[in-house]
Amino acid sequence: MQVLVRDNNVDQALRALKKKMQREGLFREMKERRAYEKPSERRVREKAQAISRQRKAARKKMQREGLLVGRKRTAAR
Repeated sequence: MQVLVRDNNVDQALRALKKKMQREGLFREMKERRAYEKPSERRVREKAQAISRQRKAARKKMQREGLLVGRKRTAAR
């Protein structure tokens, strides 16, 4: 990964680097590799993630079709 530093603005380059790392999923992978995960735990986690993705897709589809009203967002306090 490479980030250019313009006008000696290291802070801006660091922010850009963090954003790229976040987008690539590097932080998530580092967190997962901190401790050993048993294969059975990995299967359970991946299955739960797949179910969550399916539910989210179904929710979005229902919202698009007008069968489900989206949640109202409250103003930031």
